[in-house]
Amino acid sequence: MMPADATGLRSQLQTLIKERVIFRREGGAAIFNKGSKQEWIFDFRSVLLDPVFLGLAADIFWERFASKYPFQVGGLESAAIPLVSAIVMRGIERGTPVHGFYIRKSRKPEGLQKIIEGELTDDPIVLVDDLINKGGTFVKQIEILKREGKKKPASLFAFVRFRDLSEYGFATQEGIELVTLFTLDDFGIMLKPSPPLPDRAAFEVLWAVRSPNASYFHRVPKSGPVIDEKHVYFGADDGVMHAVDQKSGEEVWRFKMLGFGTKGKTIFSSPALHDGLLYFGAYDGNFYALDAATGKQIWMYMDADWIGSTPVVAPDLGLVYVGLQYGLLNKKGGIVALDAKTGEKRWEYADIPGNVRSSPAYSKKYGVVIVGSRDGAAYCLRARDGELMWKYQTGGEINGSFAFDEERGNVVFGSLDGHVHLVSVSDGVLAKTISIGTGIYSTPCIHEGRAYISSLDKRVYCLNLATLEFEWTFVSDGRIFASPMTANGRVYVGSNDGRLYELDAKTGKNIAFFQTSERITNQIAHNAKTQRFFVPTYANEVYCLTHHAAR
Repeated sequence: MMPADATGLRSQLQTLIKERVIFRREGGAAIFNKGSKQEWIFDFRSVLLDPVFLGLAADIFWERFASKYPFQVGGLESAAIPLVSAIVMRGIERGTPVHGFYIRKSRKPEGLQKIIEGELTDDPIVLVDDLINKGGTFVKQIEILKREGKKKPASLFAFVRFRDLSEYGFATQEGIELVTLFTLDDFGIMLKPSPPLPDRAAFEVLWAVRSPNASYFHRVPKSGPVIDEKHVYFGADDGVMHAVDQKSGEEVWRFKMLGFGTKGKTIFSSPALHDGLLYFGAYDGNFYALDAATGKQIWMYMDADWIGSTPVVAPDLGLVYVGLQYGLLNKKGGIVALDAKTGEKRWEYADIPGNVRSSPAYSKKYGVVIVGSRDGAAYCLRARDGELMWKYQTGGEINGSFAFDEERGNVVFGSLDGHVHLVSVSDGVLAKTISIGTGIYSTPCIHEGRAYISSLDKRVYCLNLATLEFEWTFVSDGRIFASPMTANGRVYVGSNDGRLYELDAKTGKNIAFFQTSERITNQIAHNAKTQRFFVPTYANEVYCLTHHAAR
């Protein structure tokens, strides 16, 4: 039991929360959470800088944790910053000083590029927050501490717990103590029935590799992983294309691009594989073809100023296509078709007024290649000779690629104009445009009559291609640049919240997730034979995961 004075403090804090933190729906006024209406919400931000609240919070914390001294205390911005400050100051008054720190929601892109601010010691760590619902913020902090080479926390502390303790398995599995003051019952609130929390233990890390000198400034898709039977290939911010062994993560070879990048950009082009060759572009303006087994350069194309586009191969034509960028006033973008074996230029289309960061998409059935541009247009070219078949204009940049719905004869793609566009492949006539309100940077994934589309509004949309209606929508906790992919009846997509989400392809239910410490901005790769997943982050990391369903 708590001492009498501690019980009084707890009662005071409970009253303060009831009167100033909990907001209820009254008179039809809606309270929204991720787009859905709810009856109540805890708004601790309204009191986080209130001296009475901070004094109560600090006193109660020390009442609970004084016996565990020494320790250090930290948490995730922004709620944790005033809480940690109050606890640290009260510690000084008590004669028991502690170190405080806070963890950024995302790494600072400039300066020292820290994700943890403040000095950490060797003392046990206590993480604090205002409340705990699903536990996602604590999970992320645990992973960040691990990634930065720090010890995992000894305790987690929050004022209000939404769920039964048994639902926070992530803490017990890590041997971490979870301490809370109140439950929803203490405020006469009931949590609506909801599906079980996603399985955090579904994925196991087999190995992870990290390339040095990551650039945190560019929070967009970079060079994502591509696999063959043995190796994983990916480019990094230090201008190196890596090949690592899928089983062990050991480096097989590395190839350094020959020139210099621009504005911190080096290799943003994801590689493409064909007939033993690995193709990729770089911001030194060169397009490379390497021996996939050895990393030896076979040929190089040098006519662009920069290449950030991901190539695509037309095996039946023996051609590889890639988007180009130029720094000239009268020449900004283009697409080139090169002989896949020799690198000889077969044709180039350069009548594009915007830079081409988009990656071409090829359809053997229609004999066309389509590419987008920062001028907002999609260009459909005859694949064998580059003749323009049609041009379709959107209201925003097209930075992703295109997915062919060959059953209905449409090409599906997104734009930064906040729309999903479905256009006839044969003549460029609009079949349907669907507004989602926020830009789309990714490439749709088409599987079994559905298009899965991720967006900068933090959502994944499932579009029925027959009815052209959305069947479900899933909301993540971060903007989504990464393109979704499907495997085993599931949709997998990474988010800026550092999570890889596993969703049921038919319902959108979040089955499981894997938490990283950095943003996931590229599509993952999956080996169907070994059932291994290769998850990239924008910090030049690749995680090799196995799923418990495959163990």
